[in-house]
Amino acid sequence: MTKNSLTSLAALIVAPALGLALPMLLPGSAQACGGTFCDAGPTSMPVDQTGENILFKIGADFVEAHIQIQIDPSTPADAFAWVIPVLSVPEFSVGSQILFDNMLNGSVPSYGRTFTSDMCAPPPDNNNADEGALSTGGDDFGGETGGDAGDGDPGGPDVVFKGSVGAFEIAVLEGGTVEGVMQWLGDNGYQQDPNAEPILASYLEDDFKFVALKLGVEAGVEDVHPIVIRYSGTEPCVPIRLTAIAAADDMDIRTFFLGDARVVPVNYRHVLINSLKIDWFSDGGNYKEVIAMAVDAQEADGNAFVTEYAGDSSVISLNGVYNQNWDPAPYAALVDSPIGAFEQLSADSLLYCEPDFESNCVGLHPLIMPILAEYIPVPNGVSEAEFYADMEFYVDQIDLTVWDAAAFSATLDERIFKPGAHAVDLVQQNPYLTRMYTTISPSEMNVDPIFRSNATLPEVDNVRQATQRTLCDGGRLVTLPDGREVYFPVDEPFVWPSFQDEMPWDEDIDQDGMAADAPLINLVDNTEKINELLSAYNKERGYGDIPTGCGCSLAPAGPAGGVAFGLATLGLFGLVRRRRRQS
Repeated sequence: MTKNSLTSLAALIVAPALGLALPMLLPGSAQACGGTFCDAGPTSMPVDQTGENILFKIGADFVEAHIQIQIDPSTPADAFAWVIPVLSVPEFSVGSQILFDNMLNGSVPSYGRTFTSDMCAPPPDNNNADEGALSTGGDDFGGETGGDAGDGDPGGPDVVFKGSVGAFEIAVLEGGTVEGVMQWLGDNGYQQDPNAEPILASYLEDDFKFVALKLGVEAGVEDVHPIVIRYSGTEPCVPIRLTAIAAADDMDIRTFFLGDARVVPVNYRHVLINSLKIDWFSDGGNYKEVIAMAVDAQEADGNAFVTEYAGDSSVISLNGVYNQNWDPAPYAALVDSPIGAFEQLSADSLLYCEPDFESNCVGLHPLIMPILAEYIPVPNGVSEAEFYADMEFYVDQIDLTVWDAAAFSATLDERIFKPGAHAVDLVQQNPYLTRMYTTISPSEMNVDPIFRSNATLPEVDNVRQATQRTLCDGGRLVTLPDGREVYFPVDEPFVWPSFQDEMPWDEDIDQDGMAADAPLINLVDNTEKINELLSAYNKERGYGDIPTGCGCSLAPAGPAGGVAFGLATLGLFGLVRRRRRQS
């Protein structure tokens, strides 16, 4: 691993108080049943999406990282701090939380079923024969560079950058000893952990600088927003070694990449999960367990990723990310009083207040209510909706000591307008999105994963639909998107099987260290073993002698000529090594 390959950054937890609990918007799923005699339409439940989420844009000579900062709302703001190792002084700006929300929603893997019944003589009884089977369904970068010395301490670092970006205070430290860096962090109000010392020392030996972030004095957890860091380099990397001192076992890490082609890990391995291990009757409710077991399998050794989605970036909705009418000028013009701000915010689709029905207003952007609380606080004894919807009526109670039209408009521009515009440009100018996921424990956080574009690899669909067919004798046959069939005789409980103990969690494990644009190289191929075990399972239950009829026809779940479950059928390989059964 070269230093150049580690020109990188990501979310690294230094204070154990940093939590991962911000709620995510969850997408719905709907699809019409395309045939007749169907039991029900498909059901689908999205996979849990909490965890560390980082978006990278790989440019010709730069990498831009959008880091979603997630803090437990019960955590005091002064207990939050981050340290990020970098090789050069980056540029900083505010990121868009709505971009993360929409990106998570649009690309989340979903598991579901469509339902069919054979037409038999006599017709099957459809009075809930499947009882218990249906599941419920910014362009400007802020800060100043400088060469401030380390407070006269010969072991202290030099502060080569110091500034504020949005709600955060940021400093970039260079040089010094590990003791000096730790002392500087403590003296300047940054939370630090003694367990970080040997890890920081290893980065110092490789000539890394450190980005130190904390919330500003006046900021609270409600002001938290993503941070964008742009730096020289071509291979993004997530330096997770520092994360080990505060991470729990099987911590979720999800990486996103916007560019022109799919992205794969370079020094971590790539895993294709065994689709039979997914609980299709709970719509993938055991998804994290399957991923955790697959990436911990022999040859993956806890340092591996799965691809959750790879394809068109248009799956990212731009609704709410940016409004072309946003302009700080009308707000800056309200020099004497904030009266008129509500009407402008409403016109900009940023705030909704209805005093006749609700006492609280609805912020249509996650940062608008904290900004209003800072510059236009609600007087005591008055509801939000009453005050903001009719500030002229409460003119005598407006706190003009905190109103600053120039600062208010500048804050809107820095934290909402410019991040939104930049997010839209990012999606529109980069046609391909890759989403990868892993779980990792502190003992496995020894190597920083590096990633690279690979234009030779196929797309991976995130919509995975199985077909459940009710047979004439009341038994059922579930066909997975990769073509595998699981038989459920009428006299057995209708629960998803755990299969034999020897049934592997992983189908394929791919080699790390591949050359640029090279096909993925197999280390482990369990396809034949999985098929043999499944065949034995079905034969034990009499599969092969089942009564058949004319099945209900369904519209395909995926694109025409394709399959819904790209992970299983395509195998994530640039070359087709074997023929797999297709749905």
